[in-house]
Amino acid sequence: MKYLLFALVIAWGIGLLLIPSTIPLLKRLKFGQNIRTDGPRQHLRKSGTPTMGGAAFAAILVLSMLFLADLGVTSLLAVGITLLYGLLGFLDDFIKTVKKRSLGLRAYQKMFGEIVIAALLIYGAVNTLGRGTELFLPGLGFTEIGGIYFVLAFILIAGVTNGVNLNDGLDGLAAGVSFFVYLGYALISYYCIEHPPFGAVDYTALTVFAAVMAGICLAFLFFNRYPAKVFMGDTGSLFLGGGIAVLSILTGTELLLVIIGGVFVIEVLSVLIQVIGFKLTGKRVFRMAPLHHHFEQLGWKETDVVLSFWAASLLLVVGGLLIYFKF
Repeated sequence: MKYLLFALVIAWGIGLLLIPSTIPLLKRLKFGQNIRTDGPRQHLRKSGTPTMGGAAFAAILVLSMLFLADLGVTSLLAVGITLLYGLLGFLDDFIKTVKKRSLGLRAYQKMFGEIVIAALLIYGAVNTLGRGTELFLPGLGFTEIGGIYFVLAFILIAGVTNGVNLNDGLDGLAAGVSFFVYLGYALISYYCIEHPPFGAVDYTALTVFAAVMAGICLAFLFFNRYPAKVFMGDTGSLFLGGGIAVLSILTGTELLLVIIGGVFVIEVLSVLIQVIGFKLTGKRVFRMAPLHHHFEQLGWKETDVVLSFWAASLLLVVGGLLIYFKF
């Protein structure tokens, strides 16, 4: 437990040093946030705030892992996959801010990139680390589910990476929610050191990885909380989503992620419900999607929405941990 807290504090400290130094650089490069006119009108004042702050996450992760963890297959897979997701997000942000194309990568380009990275993660976990096709099922423990595992894994990886991306719409929202999720996974990974579900996975390194990612989120909150001095962009949101996907795959808790990462699931579902509902009835179910914008449109203060979502995330993480440790 001591090195879990140590890893979190080290990453937090490195983040507090690196993140503020990237803000003036982003300003000089004119990497400012473009606010879409179809979003909440009160967000228009945020136009020009430096974005792509998530680029600093990569440096913090690499430096922390080099200092704290053994560079075995588990560390390399976790860090490598997370960096690839961050790179995909960086390309999306670069097109938005430099090429001035508001939607960034084409939908098929982004989807192709996500599929390739997810395939690399699943292949590395199943074939290199011997993760197999077992899955933690509440009440049943780890259960072999065969080939259906691959379909389920792809769906959940896509869900969490895009869920964090959708959640990143208010100052401090995604970083705070992700902090609680990573803290929960740090505790699960720590438990797995003594009770490993998959023998070839280095759960000590995975615990350090989860704690470092939590430290990154905590450090970023110092500069991203309301009123935000910097945004993480897709560079940061896909980076964070990718790291959560890694942890769920290597701990076998893909289904439990639906609870632990429940805020992300709700955000994705709100968008799907909005789109499907509008196509079927011509009416919007929510005033605006994702869900956090709905509450803004109801008149909630941005800070109140963020705090409410943080509280929901904390409760869902605690609920997920109780289910995991009970069984």
